[in-house]
Amino acid sequence: QFSQLGIELGRQTMNRWAIKCADAVERLINLFKIHLLKQPVIHADETTLKVIEDERSKSYLWVYCCGADSPDPTSTDPPSPNIVIFDYQQGSRAGECPVNFLQGYTGYLQVDGYRAYEQTSAELVGCMAHGRRKFTEAESAMPKGKKGKAHEALKLFQKLYRIEKALKGKTVDEKYQTRQAEAKPILTELKAWLDNTVQQVPPKSLLGRAVHYCLRQWPKLIRYIEDGHLNIDNNRAERAVKSYVIGRKNWLLNNTHKGAEASAALYSLVETAKANGLIPFDYLMHIFKELPTLGDDADLEHLLPWNVTLPQR
Repeated sequence: QFSQLGIELGRQTMNRWAIKCADAVERLINLFKIHLLKQPVIHADETTLKVIEDERSKSYLWVYCCGADSPDPTSTDPPSPNIVIFDYQQGSRAGECPVNFLQGYTGYLQVDGYRAYEQTSAELVGCMAHGRRKFTEAESAMPKGKKGKAHEALKLFQKLYRIEKALKGKTVDEKYQTRQAEAKPILTELKAWLDNTVQQVPPKSLLGRAVHYCLRQWPKLIRYIEDGHLNIDNNRAERAVKSYVIGRKNWLLNNTHKGAEASAALYSLVETAKANGLIPFDYLMHIFKELPTLGDDADLEHLLPWNVTLPQR
């Protein structure tokens, strides 16, 4: 855009601008985290990141989020903040990353089957979408026109998701009661099918891997029926991290660790603004006008995306 205006800027100059912006919003991101750790449920996911400054070790970008990724106008429950935080971690200390970020958090943490999360003090909740996806892959490998045993499991997954679709906009208590009455019997049927099938299929086949995954994760997979605050899957976090993954296909890597940290901070601002129904450009314009006028000890609660009132265009 600058080039189209006849303004030639070096990449290093623009990088410094982005890093200075990230430094300026550090207090705001820290406030995001304070509110996130107060929530009863947090979703998490992770993806790898290449940083030229240290090519010898694999770096990770972790995403932690809560609330719905878009406001639900039909919900009758009190609104909770929608927060998305990207956390860049240098190196491959996978287990230490969520442990350090969550700081002893003991609420529900909804994740996939990645073992790093087991080192946290949170109550882990599984992702039914991961289990269903593995059976979908097994069915797709069948010859055309044949469905196979994977189809039997997929029919049960479909019933579970049909219940969840009907629960959209319902209260926490209504979700709990309905899941206990309707989803629990289906889960019992699915567990019996898994126990029977695991003895009939090769463990390294696609179907065998799908069955073994669900059996290993079973206590976590069924935990969502214990509390109406929980979701059946971790799609909330997967959708949040998707924006970063799509961007990475274009820019491929970061030059420095400082640049990766700045990228994570700015993604956190933009994605949290989007999750709260704000136009990111308007929100960024507002906070970069307001922050320089506030002292280092000023209360920033009014600038949080779920509290802020943006000026009319």
